Amino acid sequence: MFRKNFIPACVLATALLPWAAQAADEDANIWLAQTANVDLGNGAVLSLEAQERFTNDASRLGQLLLRPAIGYKLNKTTTMSLGYAYVMTDPVGPAKTHEHRIFQQLSFRLLGDGKGVTLTGRTRLEQRFFENQNGTGLRLRQQLRLTAPLSGKVRAIAWTEPFIGLNETTFQRDGIGLWRNSAGIAIPVGKKFTLEPGYLNQYVVRNGADRIDHTANLTLSANF
Repeated sequence: MFRKNFIPACVLATALLPWAAQAADEDANIWLAQTANVDLGNGAVLSLEAQERFTNDASRLGQLLLRPAIGYKLNKTTTMSLGYAYVMTDPVGPAKTHEHRIFQQLSFRLLGDGKGVTLTGRTRLEQRFFENQNGTGLRLRQQLRLTAPLSGKVRAIAWTEPFIGLNETTFQRDGIGLWRNSAGIAIPVGKKFTLEPGYLNQYVVRNGADRIDHTANLTLSANF
């Protein structure tokens, strides 16, 4: 089952990469993430997330992200959420930026039961604001995530997510600006925690040469 379903999905995700015809700059990153989902009862869910992204050959903290959200379960497979994100970006050369986002999100299951091969989706609409810059950037993010049993309780994971600008501002281009593809595994640690190591490829579309980030990704997730 794993070979018949999971591997073709990985190939499909790779084929969807928006490789540009021009040469692209490349960088090696390490991204660490911590997430927590708290069941508040009566269908309400609190989500908390922090990410530390080490860039420039993983030599420095290039980006910090904090993202809380409150959600409501419409049914067993669908959750709608409203959230906020703070993003500090500190690139080499350009000035450090502080970004604030408001987002609306719908998470849903497309196939499977969460135990066998399972396909889920996440649609997120963001309103982006940068300190000391004018304008509001509207961005759509659509993630598809496939999981499959691998060995025991360990699961294989593959997902793809394009970031599509719905308007153009001083800080955002119209159309596809980012595309992320990732493959890894999910390892249960006790009853409430899961460790997810993997590889993430991020393609960044820019006015000059595009950039490809090769990222070692490690996420610690908790469910309460």
